[in-house]
Amino acid sequence: MNGTIKILIADDEPSITQFLELGLTNEGYETFIANNGPAALEAAKQFKPHIVILDIMMPGMDGFAICNALRSQDSQIAIIMLTAKDEIEDRVKGLNIGADDYMVKPFSFTELLARIGARIRNQFPHLLDVVEIGPFRMDGKRNEIAYNNQLLELSPTEYKLLQYLVLNKGVVLSKSSILDHVWGYQFGGDYNIVEVYIRSLRDKLQDADHRLIRTLRGAGYRLDL
Repeated sequence: MNGTIKILIADDEPSITQFLELGLTNEGYETFIANNGPAALEAAKQFKPHIVILDIMMPGMDGFAICNALRSQDSQIAIIMLTAKDEIEDRVKGLNIGADDYMVKPFSFTELLARIGARIRNQFPHLLDVVEIGPFRMDGKRNEIAYNNQLLELSPTEYKLLQYLVLNKGVVLSKSSILDHVWGYQFGGDYNIVEVYIRSLRDKLQDADHRLIRTLRGAGYRLDL
């Protein structure tokens, strides 16, 4: 169930990082460790985690600055902040700049798992269960999408693109945001690749009049239901 969930562990205490890496890996999560602020930001770009477990007291850049930078880069990422002291001011500050949750060291691993599970259910439900949105039925475990009860024959890239459009229905998605999400942050090819795949999806969805996937000139694409 958790095989597709990526968790970045940003902490400079080896005892903490090793403990979390072992425990989370055993739970089926994919993990990556960063032991300073700049490394955490770089890892977020390269590893593309769904969840970041972020210590406040980090060398190079504190957790608040990292949280702020992460939130400005990716509004969807889930951030759970860690602190060695139970200070209300720290909790309020962290939550105000974009943290989703807060835990005080030492913490229960069982409780951390519960909080991670809550973040996944709230922010990444498509990675856990079958999600139905309008005429679409998406199975994140099988990487399958059905439209009007008909299973679509999709390439891996088409699947990621359609999933992104459906989960953001009604939202205008720019070509750059689509490229970052579907092809990756370091994509160096032609932006027109997006048009090619949009055209292919329209064919498979029988959307010849572009009523389902709309083109907004100069802005991007929007899926309307």
